[in-house]
Amino acid sequence: MALPRIFSCSLRLHPMKETLRYLAGVAGPSGFGSNSTAEQVTEDCSCLLSSHITAIITGATSGIGAETARVLAKRGVRLVIPARDLKRAAEVKEMIQKETPQAEIILLEIDLSSFASIKRFCSEFLSLGLPLNILINNAGKFSQNLEFSEEKIEMTFATNYLGHFLLTEMLLEKMIQTAAQTGIEGRIVNVSSVIHSWVKTDGFSFNHMLNPKNYNGTRSYAQSKLANILHAKEVARRLKVRNARVTINAVHPGVVKTGIIRDHKGFITDSLFFLASKLLKSTSQGAATTCYVALSPRTNGVSGKYFADCNESSCSVLAKDESEARKLWKQTCALIHRRLCQSTS
Repeated sequence: MALPRIFSCSLRLHPMKETLRYLAGVAGPSGFGSNSTAEQVTEDCSCLLSSHITAIITGATSGIGAETARVLAKRGVRLVIPARDLKRAAEVKEMIQKETPQAEIILLEIDLSSFASIKRFCSEFLSLGLPLNILINNAGKFSQNLEFSEEKIEMTFATNYLGHFLLTEMLLEKMIQTAAQTGIEGRIVNVSSVIHSWVKTDGFSFNHMLNPKNYNGTRSYAQSKLANILHAKEVARRLKVRNARVTINAVHPGVVKTGIIRDHKGFITDSLFFLASKLLKSTSQGAATTCYVALSPRTNGVSGKYFADCNESSCSVLAKDESEARKLWKQTCALIHRRLCQSTS
């Protein structure tokens, strides 16, 4: 009997030795592991409570994004939540403030698949005159069928990578300025996925990702997550050249538990479900690595790295390729420049 796709992916991505460590929740050098929760990994960040830290978190209206927002608010961080669905964002805000009444949360509209919408959001945010210490590029899109953004770009790539690329570019100077003025290190976190390692060099063509001829949802998602890591690598390099006090890293949150319906019964099937389910994380465990990289003093000065289970981890050979990262950067800048110029002409 075949396991559901999410289970088979989990098993496939964890060789036996790593799987045993993962199941046991063995802590890594950071002191945390796969079983650590977002609250646990930020317990030593109480120093931020009086620092007036401001964070922007995309995709914070559900899942690990909402949990990330909840925990950051609990640690005293002012939140700016960009959302396409402002009603849902208001519900998350209410939920957070029930637990943390003093939490300051600002809601602004955005559609990450739209360059024009991202520009409007950034203008609205910058007009508030707030500092910007943390940017968490968390929002993720998975399209089973081929869809296109208003710029006629494949929707998964447009949202997961291009949207976050433009958002980061438009807010980066504000982050550098904030870090210089406050002395507090700025941090950018790109939420990626271990699935990035499925992409090989011959399957990573910029033009094909913009307009794929033979669309496959999983492949497009994996390509966008590889692009998120390459983006972090190149931005980290550029920030280092500028001697800016801002870091950027990519994280794999893990495969998070979702509602599971068992259509089949039987000892073998149940045993497989049990084993696979142990590889899945709770929402709070899924948000832990993002929160750790965003807030922990242990990650001071760490940039251009890939984290999983709250520890530095190895990404694929392609994701480490600096020349590939520079090439992708140049192609992306050229595309965005062309599209923005077209929209104003």
